[in-house]
Amino acid sequence: MIPQAVATISTAALKHNLQQVRQYAPASAVLAVIKANAYGHGLAVAAEALDNADAFAVGTFAEAVVLRESAPDKNIVILQGATDAADIRFFLQNNFQPVIHSRYQLDDLRAAGIRSLKCWLKMDTGMRRLGLAADDYSDILKKIGSIAAIQKPPVLMSHFACADEPDRAENRRQMELFASLAEQHGGETSFCNSAATISFPEMHGNWVRPGIMLYGISPLKGVTAATLNLRPAMTLKSRLIAIYNAAAGDSVGYGATWRCPDDMRIGVIGIGYGDGYPRHAPSGTPVIINDRRSSLVGRVSMDMLTVDLRQQPDAQIGDEVVLWGDGLPIEEVAEAAGTIAYELVCRLTTRVNYQRGMG
Repeated sequence: MIPQAVATISTAALKHNLQQVRQYAPASAVLAVIKANAYGHGLAVAAEALDNADAFAVGTFAEAVVLRESAPDKNIVILQGATDAADIRFFLQNNFQPVIHSRYQLDDLRAAGIRSLKCWLKMDTGMRRLGLAADDYSDILKKIGSIAAIQKPPVLMSHFACADEPDRAENRRQMELFASLAEQHGGETSFCNSAATISFPEMHGNWVRPGIMLYGISPLKGVTAATLNLRPAMTLKSRLIAIYNAAAGDSVGYGATWRCPDDMRIGVIGIGYGDGYPRHAPSGTPVIINDRRSSLVGRVSMDMLTVDLRQQPDAQIGDEVVLWGDGLPIEEVAEAAGTIAYELVCRLTTRVNYQRGMG
């Protein structure tokens, strides 16, 4: 049986996008961020396609354990670091590298008493999420100097809060603070996510940390992926499973929120929020059928979407429908649905069939 909802992952696009990162930051090593199941693209597929990255980063210890099966020899950085002292020996045994973002992690590393663990030291320069206080930097360096478990010096890192909007004043303040910390540090540095890798070449440092751009999605507001020469790595498709004739004035879908302006054909697509398609995508959200654009009408259901076929006189049951990806930028769908592309690719459920594509 042919699955209705299919996400095709292009390994060629992943490889291309990694090469684009290297063109933006030719003097920096690349820490490829493949957390959250490689932003919904599949951890094993992404790890294989992005094997030329210098290291991988994931969010959690559990993700790192799964990734190690696909990348037995790759350095893996865990962005949330060790959550307790028991984690630390596993980090050493599996060549995992923790991010230190809180004082309790320093205490756990001291108690572990092991040596030769490469660590990343995260300082808060304005994100106000994870990170040690910049005002405490001198004291933190002293503590690190007395901890045998930490290779010296750790990689100094921080994270932009507004890099997707390069002109924001917050970016400049963060860059100035990070530069002052880096001057004291004297070791390797890492500050740039995808957006900053593109917009702030002066801050590339030793390591850039691309995430969303690896998957062919623009990290910058108002800038398309195509403009950045990024290729979509995921194309989500389904099929028309029904077509019916509706009269002018007929309502379509739950809540009768949309009514037919004319006598018209309505198509039903076999995908819905149960598959991870955004429930709040409104009427007018684009899809592609037979290389032509159509629009959703009525509310998104758990298993189905309804679509206007007035401009699709030849559409038939079984025709493929592109929900996003090849020919339809996911950023456009996300904007229509009032969300971000990150959420769309990460929220697909197990009902969606994943296929590897080479193109």
